[in-house]
Amino acid sequence: MRVNANGQVTIPADLRAKYGLREGVEVDVIDDGGTLRITPRDGADSRGKQLVQHLRRSRFTNPAVREMTTDEIMALLRD
Repeated sequence: MRVNANGQVTIPADLRAKYGLREGVEVDVIDDGGTLRITPRDGADSRGKQLVQHLRRSRFTNPAVREMTTDEIMALLRD
């Protein structure tokens, strides 16, 4: 891997899948005595919670959905 001009690196797809690092997941980079560790940020929202938040923010969402609980929205998505 190389660090690009913006200080970014690309984590290989198999490692992203293995550790659940999807687009939008917040991570911390920790200096661990000469090594860098990349870990999901504590308290980061789950993928389901991120989806629900996205639906609630969407301007195309039916206003009734904005009033639904997370469980109600997830039930709709599963049907």
